[in-house]
Amino acid sequence: MPMRAPDFWHEPPGVAAALLTPASAAWEAAAWLRRVVARPYRAPVPVICVGNLVAGGSGKTPVVMSLAGMLASRAIAVHVVTSGYGGALAGPVRVDPARHDAAAVGDEPLLLAAGAPSWVARDRAAAIAAAAEAGAAAVLLDDGFQNPNVAKDLSFVIVDADYGFGNGRVIPAGPLREPVTVGLARTDAVVLVGDGPGPAELHDAVCPVLRATLEPQNGESFAGTRLVAFAGIGRPAKFFAALRRLGAELVIAQPFADHHRYREAEIARLRDKAVREHARLVTTAKDWVRLPPVWRAGIEVIEVEIRWQDSAALDRLLSRFHDRSDRRAAGD
Repeated sequence: MPMRAPDFWHEPPGVAAALLTPASAAWEAAAWLRRVVARPYRAPVPVICVGNLVAGGSGKTPVVMSLAGMLASRAIAVHVVTSGYGGALAGPVRVDPARHDAAAVGDEPLLLAAGAPSWVARDRAAAIAAAAEAGAAAVLLDDGFQNPNVAKDLSFVIVDADYGFGNGRVIPAGPLREPVTVGLARTDAVVLVGDGPGPAELHDAVCPVLRATLEPQNGESFAGTRLVAFAGIGRPAKFFAALRRLGAELVIAQPFADHHRYREAEIARLRDKAVREHARLVTTAKDWVRLPPVWRAGIEVIEVEIRWQDSAALDRLLSRFHDRSDRRAAGD
């Protein structure tokens, strides 16, 4: 069952974080042991990993979609592999939006499959092998940075410029999946998403830090309008703030837990509120795909895309990866 991140994860470390520090140490030890004993699967095709260091949203899915488009523009047959969090299918299975829904494969895979062949599997190595057998020349591994069972050729860590690393503590004392220094030592580049300065830990980072922003594709249509907005994503407040920056008036901003499975009664109440307030009803693309098609009428969607501040720096990273792909294809 999806849960909302506790408030103390976002605040300076206090009593709750201190009490949970022993559990965090156990989490770190277990993660270290997994890395030590793992025998990483080396795929027959190059693998680009896009992950993060914290639990919750950071802009990872739009980055994966952007990278998939860039690789496709280079005539690389790229497939996406993800866990299918929230979906019932263990996989490996290739996502078919005409046949699968969010209950089967999760919400993010449905969005990813609109732009590139996408696979879901609890066993990421098995999905990568299936993708390669199906014709993938490269694989984008979505949210596999902490998975030691797959070897990566290029790794990006996505960081929200405003949220950073939360209180800086490891789960459950904080939102970190692993210590920042440990994660940054393994990444090839950080993608800092947003206009904020970013966490202090990145100011002296050895790896490249690429800046990017999440921009609405259809934002002008919401300027000056009254909205009832709802979102079940990692950080709903970020979505609501983006709507306000567009000039919309949010008469109601209703947050839900990440990957929340909506009930018909919840959607009916939101519709009623929109009618009473003479407002439009709006949500995120990720929430929209979780709704059964019969519930979607009258609910508008904000589409977002990644815009890179220094596309040349990203091109240089991808060119090195492309060269590596060519060498591997040649058997070097």
